[in-house]
Amino acid sequence: MTVSQDCAVQVFVAARDRLLAQRSDFDAARAEFRWPVLDEFNWALDFFDTLPQDHRALWLVNGDGADDTCTFGELRERSNRVANFLRGLGVWQGDRILLVLGNSVPLWETMLAAMKLGAIIIPATTLLTGDDLADRVERGQAKAVVAEAALAPRFEGISGAEIRIAVGGEAPDWHSYADAAHADATFTPDGPTRASDPLLLYFTSGTTARPKLVEHTHASYPVGHLSTMYWLGLQPGDVHLNISSPGWAKHAWSCFFAPWNAASTVVIFNYPRFDAKALLDVLVRCQVTTFCAPPTVWRMLIQHDLTEYKTALRELVAAGEPLNPEVITQVERAWGITIRDGFGQTETTAQVGNSPGQPVKPGSMGRPLPGYRIVLLDADDKEADEGEIAIDLSERPLGLMTGYRDDDERTAEVMRNGYYHTGDTAARDAEGYITYVGRTDDVFKASDYRISPFELESVLIEHADVAEAAIVPSPDPLRLAVPKAYVVLRSGVEPSAEVAVSILTFCRERLAPFKRVRRIEFADLPKTVSGKIRRVELRVREQQRSGSERNANEWWEEDVPR
Repeated sequence: MTVSQDCAVQVFVAARDRLLAQRSDFDAARAEFRWPVLDEFNWALDFFDTLPQDHRALWLVNGDGADDTCTFGELRERSNRVANFLRGLGVWQGDRILLVLGNSVPLWETMLAAMKLGAIIIPATTLLTGDDLADRVERGQAKAVVAEAALAPRFEGISGAEIRIAVGGEAPDWHSYADAAHADATFTPDGPTRASDPLLLYFTSGTTARPKLVEHTHASYPVGHLSTMYWLGLQPGDVHLNISSPGWAKHAWSCFFAPWNAASTVVIFNYPRFDAKALLDVLVRCQVTTFCAPPTVWRMLIQHDLTEYKTALRELVAAGEPLNPEVITQVERAWGITIRDGFGQTETTAQVGNSPGQPVKPGSMGRPLPGYRIVLLDADDKEADEGEIAIDLSERPLGLMTGYRDDDERTAEVMRNGYYHTGDTAARDAEGYITYVGRTDDVFKASDYRISPFELESVLIEHADVAEAAIVPSPDPLRLAVPKAYVVLRSGVEPSAEVAVSILTFCRERLAPFKRVRRIEFADLPKTVSGKIRRVELRVREQQRSGSERNANEWWEEDVPR
């Protein structure tokens, strides 16, 4: 049975409240949670606008020392003005808006305004080149673009997106976002929003191929992120800080939907250049209670003495890539809080996670979250204890994408045989805990043994001199391929034969012979603009080498004394 827009919010809030009440009762949450079935629903109008008007919703801590803050009531009024402003320029329900903004208040205002209009948002990072933006305008069929004024030159020569709005300054032939302040503060929608209407089109980060265009609805992300709210451990009144760049799905996960589903304050640390000490100072000054960061940030944080920072933290989580156990151990020693890992994709909300109050097994990313039935599939799509992470579509979760826009073939491929295939592999133990193995295209064989890059990288990161590492297969005439580590050293450590031998010896003592890291090269790691390591680029680099040639700053196990 579906419900009208008038009572849809009641159904949504009831589902949310049940999860909030079962925050530490994982078994009950899993057994009792059901996704609300909605017909008409607009999260911005029906839910966000009802949140406590005088409570702080957004807190931007800027690098220049000046903070920007907004209450829920202020964002309600300001997003109404922006919605009326956009409508006055010709943006209507179903039109697509390319959003290219950094962490400034207009980003949140425009997101809410577009939702209220029923327009479709195409988030994009400010790091994109002109060619990238042209691709998004063309494939996204954008009618309008809202972008920082400084980015206007990148749109020169790009056809489409005829309605162009500049934020934070003026740009020739562009409308000024500042004019939105003069629009009416009361917004009346043109008609109802259906929960199944498209809301978001995300271009994936493209770690292995051309970015895909992921479609989400007014239900799949706003309501679907109830699972993310549960994993993060958010409660009403929390102060939540997430490290993520606008334009990527994780920003919507933890800087928009999940914290506001819990009526929490979103804190953003704006920095021109990342500074781990400055971030730690923000955690203390803002009395942050829940904190989420990618592994790269956690690895930088533990280079400081965390015991010197007296925080109000209650929940710590990591996302983006698997978190190495050594990092978890160091943070737990300093703060007495265990970082909880989790798993999800642009195509979904949080699927798997170590939820609050539950035992955390080292190296495991947890168990399936409420609302998700996760299975592991072998090569024949049969359920197994180790295999590809997949979602059973017989109980389709609300947080799953509609599909890849304008790509029915690719959609059918990932939704085949009654499962959504994530492209990631994992192993499950007897208690249902899932341990990440790697991307299906990252796992490789050496001497006919199956090698998980993540497992070896977790050992490497324990070495005192290693900041980051990526494992890929390197051609070998005897073993076909051997594990090679590309390593980024900690600040102050220079590449040398002594450091290479120390790391290779360290790995030899901790890994079985068939898993042994046999080559090492000190080099920067190629990454996507969202910060994920592009192992595919490193694999290609290795495949193109010939014979026994070595690159600069490269050493092999033959260099290690026996």
